Amino acid sequence: MTTTSRPLPEALNRIELAIGGMTCAACAARIEKKLNRMDGVSATVNYATEKATVRYVDGVTPDDLIGTVEKTGYTAALPAPPSAEPPVDPLRAPRTRLWVSVALSVPVILLAMVPAWQFDYWQWLSLTLAAPVVVWGGLPFHRAAWTNLRHGAATMDTLVSVGTLAAFGWSLWALFLGDAGMPGMTHPFRFDITRTDGAGNIYLEAAAGVTVFILAGRYFEARSKRTAGAALRALLDLGAKDVAVLRDGVETLIPVDQLAVGDRFVVRPGEKIATDGVVDEGTSAVDASMLTGESVPVEVAPGDGVVGATINAGGRLIVTATRVGADTQLARMADLVEQAQSGKAAVQRLADRISGVFVPIVIALAVGTLGWWLGTGAGPTAAFTAAVAVLIIACPCALGLATPTALLVGTGRGAQLGVLIKGPEVLESTRRVDTVVLDKTGTVTTGRMTLVDVLPASGVDRAALLRLTGAVEAASEHPIARAVTTAASDAGALPPVTAFGNLDGLGVTGTVDGQVVLVGRVRLLREREFDVPPEVERAVREAEAAGRTAIVAGWDGQARGVLAVADVVRPSSRAAVARLRGLGLTPVLLTGDNTTVARAVAAEVGIDEVVAEVLPAGKVDVVKRLQAEGRSVAMVGDGVNDAPALAQADLGLAMGTGTDVAIEAADLTLVRGDLDAAVDAIRLSRRTFGIIRGNLFWAFGYNVAALPLAAAGLLNPMIAGATMALSSVFVVANSLRLRRFRPAATADL
Repeated sequence: MTTTSRPLPEALNRIELAIGGMTCAACAARIEKKLNRMDGVSATVNYATEKATVRYVDGVTPDDLIGTVEKTGYTAALPAPPSAEPPVDPLRAPRTRLWVSVALSVPVILLAMVPAWQFDYWQWLSLTLAAPVVVWGGLPFHRAAWTNLRHGAATMDTLVSVGTLAAFGWSLWALFLGDAGMPGMTHPFRFDITRTDGAGNIYLEAAAGVTVFILAGRYFEARSKRTAGAALRALLDLGAKDVAVLRDGVETLIPVDQLAVGDRFVVRPGEKIATDGVVDEGTSAVDASMLTGESVPVEVAPGDGVVGATINAGGRLIVTATRVGADTQLARMADLVEQAQSGKAAVQRLADRISGVFVPIVIALAVGTLGWWLGTGAGPTAAFTAAVAVLIIACPCALGLATPTALLVGTGRGAQLGVLIKGPEVLESTRRVDTVVLDKTGTVTTGRMTLVDVLPASGVDRAALLRLTGAVEAASEHPIARAVTTAASDAGALPPVTAFGNLDGLGVTGTVDGQVVLVGRVRLLREREFDVPPEVERAVREAEAAGRTAIVAGWDGQARGVLAVADVVRPSSRAAVARLRGLGLTPVLLTGDNTTVARAVAAEVGIDEVVAEVLPAGKVDVVKRLQAEGRSVAMVGDGVNDAPALAQADLGLAMGTGTDVAIEAADLTLVRGDLDAAVDAIRLSRRTFGIIRGNLFWAFGYNVAALPLAAAGLLNPMIAGATMALSSVFVVANSLRLRRFRPAATADL
């Protein structure tokens, strides 16, 4: 059912309710309709996840919402808090009911299908075995149908209950009041409706068989839905349970939910990091594969941020907590996934509307079928069989499961690969986009300066040039200085620097090993009357032509060499751009850097179209211009200045290494910090949308084809029941194929 369109006051609260008692999509549609009729309430009910996502104004309470659901004939409750006790298997009771019903039904079906086995009084044995199946095995259907009847509604359970009880009731009449109870009675098993005499026919195999088939369908559907949601449950279970907190220098083990922002805690090798924080002491490698999908551990040192639930693979760390509880990246990821799974695409809302009116239409069609067959003189047996087949073969469940099960699996698999899909509407956008705008800094490149080349002048030792320059730059906080210092430190220990001076806009100076070293622009060295050889000037020009930043180092009155620094391209960017082209997308590089740098980076990764020297506010104008040209635009970015463009684009993809503002504005969040994640996001979204379309085609096609066949008398009710059950199982099984989705780096496009 469609959610109410009336505007709600802005002071909205959001809550999730666990819904019980739903057995088909029509149930979800009824609950959603009732909730949306409440003043100040907007609700979406998801049959696959068995949850209601409700937004409501301050005047409404959770008890009001729960009361409305209960008045509709279902149960509702706030989600239970995590428990240390092992969870009760929710499939145990349905599994027991199914297997007992199967054991009792198999002899009934075999006796009905094989006339040679129909001994004297076989029909009474069939009644003895079938009665518990229809009454006890089908009790969930009968109970739900009665509940719906009391509330003036009809669902899938109504069709199943009426159909099986009608078949069972007819058999009782034929056995006790007709000729079917006579010793030696036999009748053949047929797939169509042809029978000899209504008084001599029993439908115990249909009543028991249909009950078993539908119980089996519901059981495998429930098991598949649990499998589909396994990725999210695994995500939620990743977090650490206990943490060793440092208090007054003493380690104290406490539950992780007692951790507070600002607490310092210890992470030993092999342990999970308890929550998001910043490393205070120690160095290590952190395995973040469970959150990002990246298998290579990340090196961390004091000052680096770490994420909760990742694993400390190396040394001992002391971390200061910066986020706890619902604010952590893990919790936010899980929340995004749950929100996406509870949403509905436009095509699913159409399916929900159809499901909401489907059952009354089927009942009317069954009554019409009964009347038509009776009117043609075919007799009560033919009329009854066709009407029961119509009741039983109808299946709005497949319609209701088509979208949510695919979303459940797709978003869960995405979370495992570091791709967070915000909602089902996003899937439609990924299918239409034809242009992808890539922000350069932090998206195509690493976003941090790196020393890429050391060019000593003639007669100068390369190691000495790097060592002396790195020593002076170590006293500076400038990003270029940090890049040089990092590279120099990796090559060996740096000597101390004295008399350090920062020359604004030009460079730095300092004394190292008794020598005054000058590092900065060529202009700085000339102002200090240093000799700059032509080879040094040529090296500067070549570095700048390649889009790099060149700094010159000198001592003893002469320039000794050039160091080239650049924001280097991510190792995966070139392959990722090629894969984006393989998806039919035209890449565009967007940056505020100068044209020379932008074109150098574009050439390195294989992008032809470049838009450079764009102010932050102008990025959204670039997206608008591309859209005005008739393009459907996807935007990939990570910074605050990317947020307006991400929101303007037809599809916004935020790098999870970026800012919260960018992530909030985007449709897809890429937890992994490389461009391949964008490729995986688009591929997974398209694959999920394709599965949804396939599911809906099957669900609609099945009902369009099956109902006329049943009404025409071409299907035995038991075969109809099996087909109906299989349709739901097919839809869920088709969705589960998404669990095999592989990243672009390991899969063929």
